[in-house]
Amino acid sequence: MSELVHPLHRFIRPSVKYSTFCPGCGDGTVTQAILRAIDGLGMNLDDFVFVSGIGCAAWIPSPFFNADVLHTTHGRPIAFAFGIKMGLPDKKVMVVSGDGDLVAIGGNHLIQNARRNIEMVVLCINNGIYGMTGGQAAPTTPMGIRTTTTPYGTVENIFNISRLVMAAGASFVACWTAAHPKQLTNSIKKAIQKKGFAFIEVFSQCPIQFGRKTGVGSAVQMLEDYKKRSISPKEAAKLSEEELKDRIVVGELVDLEKPEMLEEVKKMKNKARGEVE
Repeated sequence: MSELVHPLHRFIRPSVKYSTFCPGCGDGTVTQAILRAIDGLGMNLDDFVFVSGIGCAAWIPSPFFNADVLHTTHGRPIAFAFGIKMGLPDKKVMVVSGDGDLVAIGGNHLIQNARRNIEMVVLCINNGIYGMTGGQAAPTTPMGIRTTTTPYGTVENIFNISRLVMAAGASFVACWTAAHPKQLTNSIKKAIQKKGFAFIEVFSQCPIQFGRKTGVGSAVQMLEDYKKRSISPKEAAKLSEEELKDRIVVGELVDLEKPEMLEEVKKMKNKARGEVE
């Protein structure tokens, strides 16, 4: 009897024997969605350079993917990705990291590169908390939630990450949850093919640091909650801001064609050389 081999096994680094994720973590779903998207496009990992920062989600490409991966300092993966894309413009550059890394610590890099509209894919896995470092409150932690650092409940308003990136000027923005793996995979395919800054926010359950400490519940309960709170952009347009407060607007929110930075740099160089377009 032949040994069963997972169809995505060829993408995983041979030295990896075990998952680094906690039981029930949504990062495994995101990992498969990324690899299924790449496989579905007929591409391989040699076409990519992956970049991650510090946090649970940063462990998706590093150490799992058998590819070129840069595991960078906290909050700086998009800055490193920018440099890679400028130096290796023919490579697909994908950043995979968490909300604490990309939005809290590295928020300015996020909005500036969305504004520049440089071609790269950024997946921001939003678990609503600092999961790897002990369950501290993050800018994505809902108001009133008790965490390690807010034993009497958080007192801050949260970031709406997708809206932030839309306002900054990204040419592709989507938002899904770990309860939407097929839709997430399809959006990653589109993001990879996008000529511009493509951003995908993924709400991912953290049953250990978020679910257990806040009383929200298990991974299954968190996934059911995501399904219950998810709403399409068309449905969201009918509701007030107050009615949308606890909802998750899922779908492809922006898909525009606009000037991309590398193409504009190329035009500038041609002008400097006196070449006529």
